[in-house]
This record gives sequence, C-alpha cells and structure tokens, in this order.
Amino acid sequence: MSALKSLSLAVGLVCAASAAQAAFCSDTGGRYEAWKPEMAAEARRAGVGDRGIAALMATSYSQATIGADRNQRSFRYTLDKFMQVRGAETIIRQGKQRKARNADLYRALEQRYGVPAGVLLAIHGMETAFGGFMGDTNIVSAIATLTYDCRRSDFFRPHLIGALILVDQGSITSQSVGAKHGEWGHTQFLPGNALTYGVDGNGDGKVDLNNAVDALASTANFLRQKGWQPGAGYQEGEPNFAVIKQWNAATVYQQAIAIMGKRIDG
Repeated sequence: MSALKSLSLAVGLVCAASAAQAAFCSDTGGRYEAWKPEMAAEARRAGVGDRGIAALMATSYSQATIGADRNQRSFRYTLDKFMQVRGAETIIRQGKQRKARNADLYRALEQRYGVPAGVLLAIHGMETAFGGFMGDTNIVSAIATLTYDCRRSDFFRPHLIGALILVDQGSITSQSVGAKHGEWGHTQFLPGNALTYGVDGNGDGKVDLNNAVDALASTANFLRQKGWQPGAGYQEGEPNFAVIKQWNAATVYQQAIAIMGKRIDG
C-alpha cells in the first residue's frame, strides 16, 4: 500500500471513530500518561504497527511545545516588522547565492513541478535558515502533545497517526527531532504532510526530509498537488498566491514568501 493510501486509510479510520472510541483531550498535562493507552488503541485501529505504538508510548508531555503553541506573536506583526524579525534581507541575499550555485537543481525542480526557485528558497530560508536550525524537540512527543491538548486536537490527530506510520516505515524514529510543533526537516513538514507529499528527490530510494534535496522536492510537490499553476504568478492577487496559503495560514507569512520569492527570482 502506498504512503498516500496508508495515510488516507488511517485518517478515514480516525475520523470514523465514535466519541466513545476516541481518546480524550485535556488542557493540562496531568492526564497525559492516562491518555497514551487510549490514543494507542485509536492508533492501532487506524493501522499503526508495533513500532509506531511503542514510539507513542515512549513520548512525554512537551511543555516546550505547549509554550510555543500559545506564543506565536510574530504572526501578529505588521508585514515590515515580520520581515525584519525573520531576516528577510538575509534570506533574499543567501537565496540568490544558493540559486546561482545550484542552478541545475532548481531548474530541474521547476521543470518537474512548475514551482520557481524563489518560492522554494524563500520557504527554506524562512523555515530553517536553509537548514541552519531544524529544531530540538522530539517530533512524536510534540505531535502527541498537540493531539492530547484540546485546543487543536482534531487538526493534529491525523499528523500524529502520520508520525507513527513514519516510525513504522523507518522514515523517522522515536528519537527524531524537529520544530516545536513536530515539523520535520529543512522546510518543516508536519508528519501527515510528509507522509502524503514527501518524495525522494536525490534518488537514494528513501524520503529523508533532513536531506535538503528531498525536502525541496517534497515542498515543490506539496505546492503542485495543492494547485500550483506552472508559469502563473504568485504575488497577491495572482493565481498561485492562494497556493502559498496552503503552506501557512498566516497572511503575513504568505506575503513575505511572495515578496522574498520574487526578489530571489529577480
């Protein structure tokens, strides 16, 4: 069964679970250990295997993740302030250099997926400073914590199932680290999206989003699958700006990616 079909089946089974079957949620960490067996049973019904279940049971409640989830102030900044805080000028300068050094790679990605280099480089720079910092938080614990937490439990549950399937497949382990919300790799994919849209960009037979080429190809694939129109514009009001919204829901982030991407592309 393909990864996409595996996740689709898992998500379908999760959504079909009755209220009596679904694991409870809580706004504090006090019942996390009691939650894990309930979530493990739900995950097992969704097709997660032994390694994935063991990874879930080894998790701990991530207070760092909850703190980050409650404190996303930068998305409330003005566009100018956001770009200043996120180092837009540095991203643009380094993005141009990277595009020039790896012209064949970015040309091949655009030919295959229709996504220009500037957009991929802007995302790469914004998310991890081009791989300079890809996170220090246990991926499975972060996603499990956000699924246990009531605020966005339904949103994160499919990503937890995805993370556990990735463990089953050997793509990540119970020790893999990423960002505070459990995002993985150079461009910070949530696990469910990594399972669905991840591709082997460097041809080594595996999808490893800690590898820059795999991550960039996967990002391009994500955007294309979300409706990217090759050759169409991506500034506000142009067709592909709506696709950037699929990557991140914050308007200021979308605007920054569009502006930086255009300047990198020249």
